[in-house]
Amino acid sequence: MLDGAKQAILGNTVDMSLFPCVATRTSAAGMVSTVDHLATGVGVDLLRRGGSAADAAVGANAVLAVTSPHMCGPGGDVWALVHDSSGAPLALDAAGFAGSGADADRLRAQGMNEMPLHGDVASVTVPGAVDGWLALHDRFGRLPLAEVMAEAVRFAENGFAVSPLLAERAVEVAAVAGNTDIPAGLQPGQVLRRPGTARAFKAVISQGRGGFYLGEFGEGLLALGAGEYTEADLRRPIARWVEPVRAEAFGHVLWTVPPTSQGYLTLAGAWIADGLDLGGIDDGRWAHLLIEAASQAAYDRVRALHEGADGQALVDPDRLRPRRDAIDAEHASDLAAPAAMGDTTYLCAVDGDGMGVSLINSNAAGFGSLLVAGSTGIFLHNRGIGFNLMPGHRAEYGPRRCPPHTLSPALVTKPDGSLRQVLGTMGGDSQPQILLQLVARTLGLGQSPGAAVAAPRWVLAALGEAAGFTTWRPGRRRRVLLEDPAGWWHDALTTRGHITEVCSDSPHTFGHAHLIEVTEHGSFAGAADPRAKIGAASGL
Repeated sequence: MLDGAKQAILGNTVDMSLFPCVATRTSAAGMVSTVDHLATGVGVDLLRRGGSAADAAVGANAVLAVTSPHMCGPGGDVWALVHDSSGAPLALDAAGFAGSGADADRLRAQGMNEMPLHGDVASVTVPGAVDGWLALHDRFGRLPLAEVMAEAVRFAENGFAVSPLLAERAVEVAAVAGNTDIPAGLQPGQVLRRPGTARAFKAVISQGRGGFYLGEFGEGLLALGAGEYTEADLRRPIARWVEPVRAEAFGHVLWTVPPTSQGYLTLAGAWIADGLDLGGIDDGRWAHLLIEAASQAAYDRVRALHEGADGQALVDPDRLRPRRDAIDAEHASDLAAPAAMGDTTYLCAVDGDGMGVSLINSNAAGFGSLLVAGSTGIFLHNRGIGFNLMPGHRAEYGPRRCPPHTLSPALVTKPDGSLRQVLGTMGGDSQPQILLQLVARTLGLGQSPGAAVAAPRWVLAALGEAAGFTTWRPGRRRRVLLEDPAGWWHDALTTRGHITEVCSDSPHTFGHAHLIEVTEHGSFAGAADPRAKIGAASGL
């Protein structure tokens, strides 16, 4: 007889005494899932008014940029996948580049061997989010941009009720240098207005990208950069449509965005895992083999992931087969591992015509660099922490170079090319690990979106390292962080040689995942992660 935790993990229902309450929502005509019920509501309303899934995604993301500045915003980057017909989806890369004044020698002369986490524009690549929203809307939008962004402007001008998550994180802004509109003493439910963001969004609506990159925001970025950026950097388009990366696993085709995204790790891990005898999950073998699949997929990430890397080559079966063969069903490997935290927001939307959008927007770490762009109060991300300061490294910080990215949206199609799922999560380096668990549960075990999203997770962290964006460290073994309800995996994993740690009070460590799938009936089923506290999946 299985104990309660095991039974809840195995089944398609969730034992509410063990896990946060989450239900699989269903809809016949379209669905949106985000980290904030306000954003989800706006996205669904745009669908109701005849908007596309792209309209819903842009509108919802713009709202999140107002209400969730601790995770995302116009000062960050965007990646997206769009499935608009049978066959391959389209991939959108709206990840920015370092300014023309980027100088690795300056940082090394200051004694740095890693990119600065906070307080230095070196880690602020030119933000691509607004360019990404405009590219997505220009190609797939049906409603006017002013209508798509109207609610975001209204929330910024008139105010919104502060969420528990934002209130909890607001203490971090005490270190912000600049004109921030986020007071450090925020309380849940307090009404907050963000007039600078409202002005920036109105400029985008009336003047396009020039209203943002060459307007108040751009002027603030140039002044803050003091030579890091030029006006030509801000005039240069960021968003571009690129070829997605694909791999077959669990009887489906999995898709992600190409490097500099680390999304290939999701596909590589799934391909490796699909060739293993995973069995059930009641004896720890399932967790062990997925951990090993994720570890082997990422064994050379620090060398392989850089601007110009060939994502499809990174998931080639001939490359991955030796990594699968290296897995021992009874013993943990000695590979080093990535850390687990990150602050990002993921959202997904599908419409009644079958368009699916998988979109991710991020500040990188919390409020990003803890720098703001002039009078706008818009936080600037610190995505440049993905750069390397080793001279000659292929991901070395330098003028107009793009850093490796943790953002990893995913999309799944059936063998006939029709849409099956849009899914993604926040979580820094752990994003591919979380997504691997979701596809293994939904596609491998047949679990519902609600059960898969709510189920307890594991993520990898480097031994002796604080959670963050550190990647593989030579000579460092990994430890496996177990979400508290999954603590029963501890004995089975330690017996196999894993170093485990049960975490009872770190929900952000395990991501905020969202998933929508197309059912066998042609309707939609989705779930929002209960770890986000105010997330919602809703439809028409």
